[in-house]
Amino acid sequence: MATIEVWTFVAATPPNIDLTGFNVEARDGKIGKVDEATHEAGGSFIVVDTVPWIFGKKVMIPAGMVREIDPDTETLFLNLAKDEIKNAPEFDENTYLDQSYRKALGSYYSGRGN
Repeated sequence: MATIEVWTFVAATPPNIDLTGFNVEARDGKIGKVDEATHEAGGSFIVVDTVPWIFGKKVMIPAGMVREIDPDTETLFLNLAKDEIKNAPEFDENTYLDQSYRKALGSYYSGRGN
């Protein structure tokens, strides 16, 4: 998976839907709820509040890791296991929009979720 694809939704995203508050499921169980979501061309991502899975922690996940969006149950399904998410580069609310963080995160997730 190329880096640019990591940042693009592969799952059909219903137009004009706000993903904030949707439940997020890894392959091996629930990890939390969407705190923030973007629909930038080639730069989309979700930020997940992982309470109660990892108390008080948020994670940023590139949109390409979302395999399915179910608007009826308000759930996003990821092509990732919990350990893959837990071992990703640390999320920092002050720097998560910086290109260096996005590059590190894109490199980490590139090739995962297949």
